[in-house]
Amino acid sequence: MDRIMDYCQVCKDMTEHEVLSSSHLLVIRCNACKTTRKVTPPKEPDIIRIKTVVSREDQSNVCYAELYADETVSVGDRIIAESEGEEGAGVEVMSIEIGDKRVETAKSSEISTLWTRVIDEVIVRVSVHDGKTTIPLFVACDGDEHFTVGELCKGGVKGTIRYRITHIKNRDGSIRKREGKYEPASRIKRIYGFRV
Repeated sequence: MDRIMDYCQVCKDMTEHEVLSSSHLLVIRCNACKTTRKVTPPKEPDIIRIKTVVSREDQSNVCYAELYADETVSVGDRIIAESEGEEGAGVEVMSIEIGDKRVETAKSSEISTLWTRVIDEVIVRVSVHDGKTTIPLFVACDGDEHFTVGELCKGGVKGTIRYRITHIKNRDGSIRKREGKYEPASRIKRIYGFRV
């Protein structure tokens, strides 16, 4: 069963809600007071592809990175670069190009090219919903590390964002939603969760 964080008008607080059904509206039930109501599902931000030059030792390949259109990218960030039909690689941003100039930080919608280098870790993308907005996170880990639906995790700067995994989308397009199901980081396209 999917869960989201939302403001409960009875509890007068942000609480965890179970999603009972979903179509154009979500039917949700507050886990604290058991009040049931209908809400508009949170809008998933637009995802854009950015040209990404990936350097590995003395070789460079042109790939792409999928990022939220309003996401901020900085030199030193770790993201995932992909090429068609290939497994994604964890990369570190070395330079950001907007038109003919280089900058340290930019909104992803402004970026023409990211210049990156491969790092040994796998970077897993996480979309955390807090009821109103989606927070993008990147988790650096070993490719064999498992992530489990229902697991409570921490992310962001100094681990200040706590979230529970609601579902996992794999690179092959399959989705894991059942609590207790897990996938290794190397197979994961994106993790979805709600903030707790």
